[in-house]
Amino acid sequence: MLKLIFAALTIVVAFPAHATEAGWALLRNGGQTVLLNHANAPGAGDPANFDIESCRTQRNLSERGRHQARRIGALLAARSAPVEEVYAGRYCRTLDTANLVFGESAVELMEALDLVTGDEERDAEAFRAVLERVTDYSGSGNMFMVTHPENVSEWAGIRSREGEAIIVAPDGEGLRVMGRVVLN
Repeated sequence: MLKLIFAALTIVVAFPAHATEAGWALLRNGGQTVLLNHANAPGAGDPANFDIESCRTQRNLSERGRHQARRIGALLAARSAPVEEVYAGRYCRTLDTANLVFGESAVELMEALDLVTGDEERDAEAFRAVLERVTDYSGSGNMFMVTHPENVSEWAGIRSREGEAIIVAPDGEGLRVMGRVVLN
């Protein structure tokens, strides 16, 4: 019985490392699309006085989140993952993550990467824009889209962690997860 429990624990513990290494192999080869969750931003939701134009009214990266983002950038460089295009949502936590990981000059705003709202029409339109960008991408480097874990869950059907990279590919009218890399 103990051997069976140990074997099960070994599989559970080894799987994330395997998933991460398989994901790194994809990133090193380039040509991938990556949904990157923003780094640590404590709390849930945004304050009642939320204004997309004002970071003071939003949930923002913590010092830990800023450190995570810088570390993600260093890790991508150290692992030779080529970066060709970078998009970020307009929320300060996604934009700050992207700027700290890739540098401000590399980041382009993409409203479709903003947090899903629950408004079915708006969310469907945003997803169509993301799916179109993913489908049309044919670069030799990787395309990163910095967004929210709620979006990754909605679009790719999986739960992901802060600062985690989910490698996706178009699959008909949706996205298929090709790999994942735990970056923090």
